[in-house]
Amino acid sequence: MVKLNKIYTRTGDDGTTGLASGTRVRKDDPRVEAYGTVDEANAFVGLAIVRCVGPGEIRDVLTAAQHDLFDLGADLATPGTPDEKPGSRLRILPAQTERLERHIDAFNARLSPLASFVLPGGTALSAALHAARTVVRRAERLAVALAAADPTINPEAVKYLNRLSDLLFVLARVANADGRSDVLWVPGANRKG
Repeated sequence: MVKLNKIYTRTGDDGTTGLASGTRVRKDDPRVEAYGTVDEANAFVGLAIVRCVGPGEIRDVLTAAQHDLFDLGADLATPGTPDEKPGSRLRILPAQTERLERHIDAFNARLSPLASFVLPGGTALSAALHAARTVVRRAERLAVALAAADPTINPEAVKYLNRLSDLLFVLARVANADGRSDVLWVPGANRKG
């Protein structure tokens, strides 16, 4: 369990930070960018949660995702080793990604197929979910770049982020009256002058 007694340590004043392994790296290191963006995505998911009205299934799904995002941040903050034994470190597991897929399938079954792209917006909850989705996509791009440079990166971390962004898109449509209030993109709508 994590225990934080002191919030500032001054050890990062030189522009470095410590990874879970104890190794110090620059704060703009690709690994730090990746797990820092996962942290940012988690904050955006939290903003979506506060827009959920009362307890409910969307709130529960998002709260579970927040726990997973902390796991994912720990996963990315812990460099792998070639001899790492399965289960010896906190890593995202296929079961976590599969849980997202089950949620996607269940929520998407309520929606009509799309005839166009959806503009981010509609309800406040939908807009917040779209904002969270875009930050998750950025985290995914950074994790992909990190994995290209470091073959020990857990491939399930990238899969999880990919699936989470899909889930957030589906939930954004659900938050728009099961897609009935979606604002659809009209290609070239403003080109007529």
